[in-house]
Amino acid sequence: MASRTLTDFFQPASKRLKPTLPRSCKSDDANASTLSVDQKSRVEYNKLLAKSKRNLKLCVERVSKTKGLTGVKLEELLVEETWLDAIPGELQKPYALTLSKFVESEISSGDEVVYPPTHLIFNALNSTPFDRVKAVILGQDPYHGPGQAMGLSFSVPEGIKVPSSLVNIFKELHQDIGCTIPPHGNLQKWAVQGVLMLNAVLTVRKHQANSHAKKGWEQFTDAVIKTISQKREGVVFLLWGNSAREKSRLIDGTKHHVLTAAHPSGLSAHRGFFGCRTNSSITKVIGLKPSLTETAGIKNPFFQ
Repeated sequence: MASRTLTDFFQPASKRLKPTLPRSCKSDDANASTLSVDQKSRVEYNKLLAKSKRNLKLCVERVSKTKGLTGVKLEELLVEETWLDAIPGELQKPYALTLSKFVESEISSGDEVVYPPTHLIFNALNSTPFDRVKAVILGQDPYHGPGQAMGLSFSVPEGIKVPSSLVNIFKELHQDIGCTIPPHGNLQKWAVQGVLMLNAVLTVRKHQANSHAKKGWEQFTDAVIKTISQKREGVVFLLWGNSAREKSRLIDGTKHHVLTAAHPSGLSAHRGFFGCRTNSSITKVIGLKPSLTETAGIKNPFFQ
């Protein structure tokens, strides 16, 4: 197999494959049987990407109708049906209703800018269906600089300077499996293909790290982690740093794979993140080929 770089994996997915014969001349099963493994993977990716975009569009529409969060409850921004089925009623619980009022007041006051944009608050869950979760990367709270937060832990939109933590993640992947470093830090492609990039706290005030901590988000995201642990099997949890490692108490280690290391930030990466060889460690744990996402059935670390 020809070698590929991280940059290759970040290129847009190919257009949806067209059947070689009219649908009326060939059954769906027959069509599927003629596709290679790579082609089937791309078809499946395109379906998941389309679903993610539909979820995003629905959130944008709900927010635009109310000019922000005013009038929109948090529960209306979680639209991925598989998560609504997995954690039924979680956002109607008293703590979640109090949290919703807090976030709404923060946004509607106009005194403080809140990140990420309202329609992306649940981007991690809306992009990664519950039944598709193969790996979980836990973060703390969203980036608090302008334009950085996009609702996925460690990820930033294209065109935004790649933060030091993500730079170090790329460096470690390069050191571990020899990939070159990509030109941007948008990890949406990871999310669509099964990597749940979940922060413990899903909102933050501009330039005020942890400003929305201990307001209820931790209880919600703990419920998400516990639900994955209880209802799924064989998920890989990547816990980087002390805060993330504390979440190991929520995870059944007899059913899942829990890998820990120092946080990849510039302050701590040299104290146990560099050299942790995440991909190689996963290979030893579950005996699959050496790449981050091959651990749980995803073909390579930065997806096709």
